[in-house]
Amino acid sequence: MSARRSTQARRARRAATRGRSRVEAAWREFAASFARAGMVPPVEPGLAAVEAAEGSAVVLLAPRQALTFTGKCRLRCLYGAVRLLGFAVGSHQPALPVFSPATHCSLTLEALPAERPPAADLRQLRAAARAALRAHRVRRQARVKVMARFSPECAVVLLEHLDTPVTRFLLSHPPLSRLFEPQKKEESSFTSEDAVLASVGIVKCSPERGLLVSESMGLALEELIQACCEEDEGVPVVLVCGPKNTGKSTFNRYLINLLLNRLPSVEYMECDIGQTEFTPPGCVSLSSVTEPVLGPPFTHQQTPRKMVYYGQTSCEQDTERYLDVVKYVFSSYKKEVPLVINTMGWVKGEGLLLLIDTIRLLSPTHIVQMDVYDWKAMAPLTPEYVHLTPGLYTKGKQQAKCKQLGADGGESWKASEGEGGASAPEYKLLYVHPEFPRAGVAGEARVHSGILRDMSMLGYLGQLQAPDIGAVLPLHCLAPYQVPFSAVALRVIHTDVAPTNIMYAVNASWVGLCRIPDEIRCQSDGPVLLTQTPVCDCLGFARSRGRDPLCHSRL
Repeated sequence: MSARRSTQARRARRAATRGRSRVEAAWREFAASFARAGMVPPVEPGLAAVEAAEGSAVVLLAPRQALTFTGKCRLRCLYGAVRLLGFAVGSHQPALPVFSPATHCSLTLEALPAERPPAADLRQLRAAARAALRAHRVRRQARVKVMARFSPECAVVLLEHLDTPVTRFLLSHPPLSRLFEPQKKEESSFTSEDAVLASVGIVKCSPERGLLVSESMGLALEELIQACCEEDEGVPVVLVCGPKNTGKSTFNRYLINLLLNRLPSVEYMECDIGQTEFTPPGCVSLSSVTEPVLGPPFTHQQTPRKMVYYGQTSCEQDTERYLDVVKYVFSSYKKEVPLVINTMGWVKGEGLLLLIDTIRLLSPTHIVQMDVYDWKAMAPLTPEYVHLTPGLYTKGKQQAKCKQLGADGGESWKASEGEGGASAPEYKLLYVHPEFPRAGVAGEARVHSGILRDMSMLGYLGQLQAPDIGAVLPLHCLAPYQVPFSAVALRVIHTDVAPTNIMYAVNASWVGLCRIPDEIRCQSDGPVLLTQTPVCDCLGFARSRGRDPLCHSRL
């Protein structure tokens, strides 16, 4: 029986190899047909993409030449240096996973300029480039094509097909099956370079689909980088705010990547519970970022240093608890490295007042305010404006004191009695006017915010898939953890539920796994039913699978 299975496995592998070979041959023949028919336009100077091996390609870029693309791949710089979403990738760095889905702004790979070396070193540089190609098993024919167009100032990168457990899990859902394909095909001639890139898993697209760094954004980034590197006035705390769909998240990723070019790590505090970066939605968290952020949130879900599960994607119904949570998470920041703070896009009415409270609570050194309508959506948050304007719970200069937050007074915070005579907060306000298409236009985002939240949750659950390439396992096929009810405390956050119905509400629900205070103890076989939502550490998330006869809950 084992010999028969072994024979069947060998036949299956041979059939799969023959299938891949036929697909590759079809792609090569298709691309060659364009060249034979004279339909391939002249190649842009310095641009070259050749097949390096099965599922990989070598791309040569002239100085400052760029490639904007949709798709996913693994990127390694073999010679020179390139920049991707602000992060500089050199030949000394390991391969990086890159994700550019159609739901987000396309990524742009740009060759960084290099000084022309002395003529005497040209032979050595060519030898180094050729050695790097050999070291990564690039086929001889591809090496010859690349070296024929090589120049000392160019950049040579290796792009490889990328398949991860998270992307397999997301793509297995029919609505997301074309996640990494362009939503609208551009009218252009299909070249042999396009065929090579497609075999890796990326599609070249128009530069207008990439990130457009406006003049104001460039000036703000330059000042922030200088402040974070010099630290003349202490460690900077940068708070980024603005209305919805103005590019706050993209700005944060770009800033983090620029800082990681110069610093080993950056702290990131997430205060936008509706669109989180490193965790599933509904969380306020503090994360230490040490690797470049080269994709949307569902591609880099991670365990933060500190996290509280607020439990909802909007705090309008309980702003006091939201501020308590923000204060609790912020208390873990040690002021050793720069901190980037993301805030909500709720900046009208009580949302603006809550933002003013948040600024007073966190005391940033820099505020980046993003808007596209010349501040019609929100007033410029100058230090004087924040000093004089009353918040939702704190008072302005002309008023005596603020309202205390929280009913128990334990974790509550309040401004001092003499706040009315306090000086204006000291921070540098930087204005950024984003210029990407549809910036600031309500209802014209690439994807609805609810879908983005679902993708983040799927990205988190996708980490449960087996690391080896294989079939996607449905969640009900995974072995659940079992926890005795005597060790469980339950609280439904978003609504009131009768104690008799609590188990119906929890069954098959998304739950936050939190560390409850030590004083909470179970006095019976059943779980503790909390009457208030505590501010406590969240360790992770699970999908409840119900209760078994032995009084265990399954997660």
